[in-house]
Amino acid sequence: MTLIKSISGIRGTIGGNCGENLTPIDIVKFTTAYSKWLKNQSNKEEYTVVVGRDGRISGATVKQLVIGTLSCCGVNVIDIDYATTPTTEMAVTEFEADGGIILTASHNPTQWNALKLLDHNGEFVTAADGKFIIDFSEKVDTQAAYAEVEKLGTIRTVEGFEDVHIQRTLNLPLVDVEAIRKANFTVCADTINSVGGIILPKLFKALGVEKYSIINGT
Repeated sequence: MTLIKSISGIRGTIGGNCGENLTPIDIVKFTTAYSKWLKNQSNKEEYTVVVGRDGRISGATVKQLVIGTLSCCGVNVIDIDYATTPTTEMAVTEFEADGGIILTASHNPTQWNALKLLDHNGEFVTAADGKFIIDFSEKVDTQAAYAEVEKLGTIRTVEGFEDVHIQRTLNLPLVDVEAIRKANFTVCADTINSVGGIILPKLFKALGVEKYSIINGT
């Protein structure tokens, strides 16, 4: 079992011992450290973070831990739930949020999950920022201060944000929908049991691709 902290986030296997795997304690500490970094970026009354996740078995549990911790840190949350990585990145700028957290372990097997961290531009945090977050995560026990009850962050659920992502794609100058429709493509997509299986059928339909197959390899 494994826990890996890097400048891009924290990833590991679910279960096991704290500090050695991606446990609830590790998730809370890292999310708290991210909240601390976020508030260091600007001086304002409220902060907002977008949270999106892939289709992993642990996704709902990890999301609840992350969202609950952000709220306890006084950070408002926009929960878009199932979302691809670029969808979550786009949501950060669409909602003019201060940052985002993507819950995905990419190519890793099912026992893995991860928190990938975004700035206000919907881009991954810098190496220096990532180092600050890692360092502060080790000090949470003694240096973190959580919000009082009147200052808890709000939690807002937004469904179907992939539709916004698809529309933004269709609006790109290089995307010729009519040419794609006329080409009569046949497409097969392996979405490996994750959120591509939600957004791709909608994208194919919007592009006029009628002959497609979605398979879910592992």
